[in-house]
Amino acid sequence: MTMLRISADRERCIGAGMCALVASEVFDQDEDDGRVRLLDPEPQDGLVAVREAVEACPSGALALDEY
Repeated sequence: MTMLRISADRERCIGAGMCALVASEVFDQDEDDGRVRLLDPEPQDGLVAVREAVEACPSGALALDEY
C-alpha cells in the first residue's frame, strides 16, 4: 500500500485555494491570510484527489513524499 506524506510551504503559497477545492478533507485555507492549511499530512483515503491538488497548486507550495 502506498502511503503519502504531504508538506506545505506556507511562505510560497499564494492563497489560490485550488488544493482546498480539490481535496477539502486534506487542505483548507487559513481564515486570516488565505494560505494553505494542512489538515491531514498523511491521508489514508482520497489519494487521487490529493495528487491532483498538489499538481493544481499554481505556486508549487505543496509536495508529496511517497513511502
